[in-house]
Amino acid sequence: MSSDSYSEPKADDADSSDRFVISGWRALLDRQLASVVVGSLVIFAVSAFVQIRYGSYELSIGEAFAAVFDPAVIGDPNVLAGLLLGGEFPDVETATLIVWNIRIPRIIVGVFVGANLAVSGAIFQAVTRNELASPYVLGVSAGAGLAVLVVLILVPALSNYLPFVAALGGATAFLLVYAIAWQGGTSPVRLILAGVIVAMIGNSLQTGLFFFAGNTGVVQTALSWLTGSLTGKDWAQVRLALPWTAIAVTLALAGSRQLNVLLLGEQTASSLGMNVERTRFGLSVVAIAAASIAVAVAGLVAFVGLVVPHLVRNLVGSDYRRLMVGCVFAGPALVTAADVGARLALSPLQLPVGIVTGLLGGPYFLYLMRRNRNVGDF
Repeated sequence: MSSDSYSEPKADDADSSDRFVISGWRALLDRQLASVVVGSLVIFAVSAFVQIRYGSYELSIGEAFAAVFDPAVIGDPNVLAGLLLGGEFPDVETATLIVWNIRIPRIIVGVFVGANLAVSGAIFQAVTRNELASPYVLGVSAGAGLAVLVVLILVPALSNYLPFVAALGGATAFLLVYAIAWQGGTSPVRLILAGVIVAMIGNSLQTGLFFFAGNTGVVQTALSWLTGSLTGKDWAQVRLALPWTAIAVTLALAGSRQLNVLLLGEQTASSLGMNVERTRFGLSVVAIAAASIAVAVAGLVAFVGLVVPHLVRNLVGSDYRRLMVGCVFAGPALVTAADVGARLALSPLQLPVGIVTGLLGGPYFLYLMRRNRNVGDF
């Protein structure tokens, strides 16, 4: 992650640079992106079906489909509205109750977590011009997680405001990173180094908070946040995350052109009329919000914000208009598939999904480092 890894676009990249800045959205419609989208949807569909069918209350294929498409739920707009807005669930069969009140909301929360972390990581990688950047490296996840743990352990009365608390913690951490990195302006390498410092401090404070936990139940809850878990997620978390996820993902997609310009380097971006510092800060705010939403509903799910953008980039290229779309689909697919492994691998024991994503992400980057000596370069 050294500054040596940052390079201005080479002469033979001129066509690529022009494509980044000038070409229309038709550039999105290529075979590589279609493969990522379709492949992600297939992985998600298979993982969601396994998630719905299997568990301590196992369903046959017919029972699973009957529960998902129960007319008492999908045939009644009032029931569907009640799930999203808060309302009573009708008296239905046990299978339908389990699927719609336990398993489907868990899947939806996983979708939100995956999409938010993926687009957040992609933005931070462009802002710092380093493929190894992520919400964790820049201290955002540590700040959001610390704020959430303060509420859970010290001020549980504020638990209903976790998205706001997480966003405040993530924003505070990044502002601290920005302040440390500022020397008449910022640079990608100073942001990375400042992020590592803030992340280390945040992680240490998180560990110290356990000494103030009142009982083992609070400790268990706090641990699930530190490792990242989708266990027990319900429609309350869906309702919390839905509006903020829609806003963050929409803004991330809208900012993809600016991210492409940032990748050209500060001098080139400035010559094209961009206020680099203002754009970098504004897009970072979007990334902070996205990461904070994920932390608020699922805790610190590791590696998703790092692995997904890198994996998608290898498949569709570095044009952020395509990359961001790919992340929106690939992130949910990864988290949903990982959560299936977390829930069923050691059944009836359920692992936190963050452990599984960490186990997947670590070997992937080890392979990548062995295969590509220039990992981290754009």
